[in-house]
Amino acid sequence: MSVAPAARRAAARTRTIAVTGWAVHVPGADPLATPPERAHELLGRRGLLAKEPATRLALCAVHRALGLPAGAPKPAGPPDPRVAVVASSNLGNVATVRRVAEAVRGGGIREVSPLDVPNASSNVVASSVAIWFRLGGPNLMVCSGSTSGLDAIALASLLLRAGRADRCVVVGAEPDDEVAGALRRGGRAGAGAVVLEPAAPGVAPAVVLGPVRPAPDGGQGSDPAAELGDLYGAHGVVQVALGAALVAAGAPAVTCVCGDEVDGWRSVELEPGR
Repeated sequence: MSVAPAARRAAARTRTIAVTGWAVHVPGADPLATPPERAHELLGRRGLLAKEPATRLALCAVHRALGLPAGAPKPAGPPDPRVAVVASSNLGNVATVRRVAEAVRGGGIREVSPLDVPNASSNVVASSVAIWFRLGGPNLMVCSGSTSGLDAIALASLLLRAGRADRCVVVGAEPDDEVAGALRRGGRAGAGAVVLEPAAPGVAPAVVLGPVRPAPDGGQGSDPAAELGDLYGAHGVVQVALGAALVAAGAPAVTCVCGDEVDGWRSVELEPGR
């Protein structure tokens, strides 16, 4: 017997949020993490034409977080309306935006390549993930600076607690192309993804996600992604993915903190289910 939507939403508000899948895809830090130009080795060649580096990295991270084998075909069938996507990226499509602006300035709108048009929207990472994996629930893109990754985690938790989705895929991705490098020197290309779900009643999940909170003056906690470098909008999601892996491996708790003096600081705690 199906549960009425109102009853399902009421139950979701009081339930624990579990991290049920995670993956980090940072080329150069992991031999399994293919760079964007080799994303076809994990995703297959079909459908990658004109996809930007950040989008390719995001697709790879989600593919791995969902536990799909290399080369597995894209899911078929109608989109699942109960699975949401929240993506975080501050610089994901800046190269395309610059290219389009230069084309319009140089010769008018007719000079813009049709292949660039879909990538000109900042929502391209979130929408591409949803279309690729047939995820038809709410679709959000977050571009809020250094706290963007944990802001995305907070929004995903809100969607689950409000009963808008039964599952949420959160992904953060950033490129390291020439334009992104000029805007944020020292940044690194990479992506991370986590899958969040309300914990099943009576079942202790392996990893529980706490609330995302402001963290004044940098907060107290750790940065599981510190050795990976500056991942900017992807950093908070990568932190949660690495923190979930640590807790699943036996760590008593991991508190992740990300942000900077300009954008502020956010923190979240991960711990084993009880």
